Amino acid sequence: MGRLAKITRTTKETDISVELELDGSGVTEVATGVPFFDHMLEALGRHGLFDLTVKAVGDLEVDAHHTVEDVGICLGQALAQALGDKTGIRRFGSATVPMDDACVVAAVDISGRGGLVYEVDLPIEFIGTFDTTLAREFMTAYAMNGGFTLHVHKLAGDNSHHIVEAAFKALARALRDAVELDPRVTGVPSTKGSL
Repeated sequence: MGRLAKITRTTKETDISVELELDGSGVTEVATGVPFFDHMLEALGRHGLFDLTVKAVGDLEVDAHHTVEDVGICLGQALAQALGDKTGIRRFGSATVPMDDACVVAAVDISGRGGLVYEVDLPIEFIGTFDTTLAREFMTAYAMNGGFTLHVHKLAGDNSHHIVEAAFKALARALRDAVELDPRVTGVPSTKGSL
């Protein structure tokens, strides 16, 4: 049986449902009402080899902030739920992803302690209708609610689309490695005995 999770969250600002299969093949079905964000979530599932369904209705007439942040919260909760007690996982993962002019590195520690270090400067404020500051908001919510430390650093790039997409793909690849079950690991990979 796979490592599965289903999360729903309803507030006055958003109504979100997420389904996650960690041991999937990268099949995604995403509809948030924010086209560029949908594209990034599809990349997250595809390159992480996570089967991912995200349906979100948010107060987009205000802006996309609540939708993007709340999807991050739900995805983080789904990741934590699917990982369970984290027995047998690799725990750490990192990836460097180039995309044309851009190159971004992401590193993950599924430590049980959520946190983000994000050093990604972007030359423009919007990609289509997507406020580029929301990439950081998503990653903060995802890491905090997923209980993992995340470092994301831009190494190169002048095109904001390429930079943000490389960041999501690097995150996907780093998480893919970190959540993978390692047959050589007994229990949880921590000297403390728990994560």
